[in-house]
Amino acid sequence: MPHADTLFTGGVVWRGPGRGAASGADARPEALEVAVVDGRIAAVDADLSACRGPETSVVDLAGGMLHAGFVDAHIHPIQGGLERLACDLSEGSTREEYLQIVAAYAQLNPPRGCDASRSWITGGGWAMSAFPGGTPTAAELDAIEPHRPVLLYNRDHHGAWANSAALALAGITADTADPADGRIERLPDESPSGTLHEGAAKLVAAVAPAPTPDEELAALLEAQRYALGFGITGWQDAIVGDYFGASDTALVYRRALAEGRLLVDVTGALWWDRDRGVEQLPELIARREALVAELGAHARFRLPAIKIMADGVVENGTASMLEPYLGPLGAISHPHGIAFVGGQALIDAIVALDAAGFSAHVHVIGDRAARDALDGFEAARAANEWSSRPASNARRHHLAHLQFVHPDDVARLAALGVTANMQALWACYEPQMRELTVPIVGEERAATQYPFASILRASASGGPHAAIGMDARPVLCAGSDWPVSTPDPWQAIHVAVNRRLPEDDPEFDAEALLPHEALTLAEALDAYTAGSAWITGRGPGDPEVAGVIAVGAIADLAATDRDPFAGPAAGIHATRAVGTWIAGRRVHG
Repeated sequence: MPHADTLFTGGVVWRGPGRGAASGADARPEALEVAVVDGRIAAVDADLSACRGPETSVVDLAGGMLHAGFVDAHIHPIQGGLERLACDLSEGSTREEYLQIVAAYAQLNPPRGCDASRSWITGGGWAMSAFPGGTPTAAELDAIEPHRPVLLYNRDHHGAWANSAALALAGITADTADPADGRIERLPDESPSGTLHEGAAKLVAAVAPAPTPDEELAALLEAQRYALGFGITGWQDAIVGDYFGASDTALVYRRALAEGRLLVDVTGALWWDRDRGVEQLPELIARREALVAELGAHARFRLPAIKIMADGVVENGTASMLEPYLGPLGAISHPHGIAFVGGQALIDAIVALDAAGFSAHVHVIGDRAARDALDGFEAARAANEWSSRPASNARRHHLAHLQFVHPDDVARLAALGVTANMQALWACYEPQMRELTVPIVGEERAATQYPFASILRASASGGPHAAIGMDARPVLCAGSDWPVSTPDPWQAIHVAVNRRLPEDDPEFDAEALLPHEALTLAEALDAYTAGSAWITGRGPGDPEVAGVIAVGAIADLAATDRDPFAGPAAGIHATRAVGTWIAGRRVHG
C-alpha cells in the first residue's frame, strides 16, 4: 500500500451503518486509524503506522471523533446566504429584538441614490411565536422605517412581514382578494395588517428587487463557508428553478463550478410549478439532460430530483389535514388547510416523475398531504412496474418534514421504499409548538408528530422493500431546511435523540415531545451521513460512494472536538466540528 496522503489518529471513528463496535442502541465508535490516498479512504485499522511516509499529513484527533461528512438532504443555501448578508433576524427571539435588529440594519444601510435594490430592506428569520397569533403588523415596522419598503420572511418561509410602503407598492388594499394559495391577514376594516401567508407573500415579492448574479454568488459562497464549519460536505438544494419568480439558481452553481469555487457536492431539486400539471415534465427533462450534457452525469452539481410542495404549514392553517383545524382556523375558507398539489394532481405528478427517472422530493407537513403523496407512490409502483425495475435504477423518492403522519400510514413508507427526510430539530416542544400548533390540532393529532422511530421500526419489522425488487435503502435521511432553522447537524441530532431542545436554549421546554419516537445517536448520525448521501446519489452501488468510512469511499470527512457517544445525551448539542475534508482536502479547521 502506498504511503497515506493523510492519516487520522488519536481518536475514535464512526464508520457508518452496521459498522460500530456494537450494534443497535449499544453501537459505539471504534479506536481506529484512517488512511487517505488520492482523495479516497485507503485503509481503516487499529494501527496504520506503516502507512506513514515523509509527506503524510498526520491529523491528531485529540480524543475526538472522525465521521463521514454530513450531507444536508434539504437546505436552501442561496436563500440562507442572502439572508445572512441582508437583514438577518435569526439571532433574535422576541418582538423587541427583531425590531432592534431592523432598526440597526436600517441605520447601517441607508438608501443610496436611486438604486432600488438599496431602497428596500429585505431578509428574514423571525419566529411566529414572538407575536400575538403569530402575526406581526405593518405598523410595527412603520414606526422604524415609514418610507422604505420592508419585506421580511419568517423563519419557516411560509409567511412574510411587510410594512405599509411595501404593501402600497404591491397594491394590496382592503379590496385585494386572497390568492388561491395563500391568505392576507387583515385588520377589522379588512385592510392588510402586514402579515402575508404563503402565496400572498408573492404579491409583495413580485415588486421587490431581485438579487443580482454577483449577490447570489456571494450568498452561495457564504452558505458554503458556513456549512463547512459544521462538517457539512454535501447538500441537496431543495428548490432550484423558478420559485415565486426567483432567478434560476442553477446558473449560480454553474458559475461557482466554472470558477472552481464550488467545494461541496450538490444535488438540486428542480421546482414543480404548482399552478401547472404534468405538461411541465418535458421542460424539466430537458433541463436535466442539458446539465448532464454540459457537466457529466457524476459532476459535483446534478439535478436528479423534483421538489413538489404539496402543502404549507400548520401554524398558519395551510398544512393539508385529514380533519379540520380547531378554533378560528376551522371556520376559514380552507378548514382542512390548502393542498397546493394534492389528490389526483399529486398522484399524476409522482407517477410521471417516477416514469421519467426523477426522484420525487415532496414537502408534506399535514397528514392529508402525507397520505396523498404515499398514494402517489403506490400508484407509481403499479403503473411503472417497480417489481421488474433493476435495483440500480431505483428512484430516491423521499418525503420531507413529515410533521403529521396518520398511524395507518407510518408503515407505508418502508413498504414503498420511500425515505423519510427528517428535520429533527423541530421535533420538540417550544413556544410555537405550545402556543400555535397544539391548540389548532388538538392533543390526539399532536401525538402523531414526527414519528421517526416508528418509521424506522416499521422498516425493521417488515423487511426493506424486497417485495418490489429493490435493494435495502435508508429509511431515514436528514436535513436542516436552513434558513428555516440552523444548519448545525449536531443541534438536530440532539433533538432527534432527546426530543427536546438543549437546556441552555432560550426556548427549552423540559417535557420531551413523544419520547417513544426518539432515535439513538447512531441512528440519527447515520441518517445525516449515509442516509442523506444515498438520497443524493452517493450510496452503496453508486459510482461514487460517500457517507461512510470504508475502503474505497470518497474521503468526505469531519472531525469533532469530542466523542459524543461518551457523554450524556443531554450534551450532544455541544459537539463541534473542528475539521472538514472534501475528497481528502482540508476545507475547514
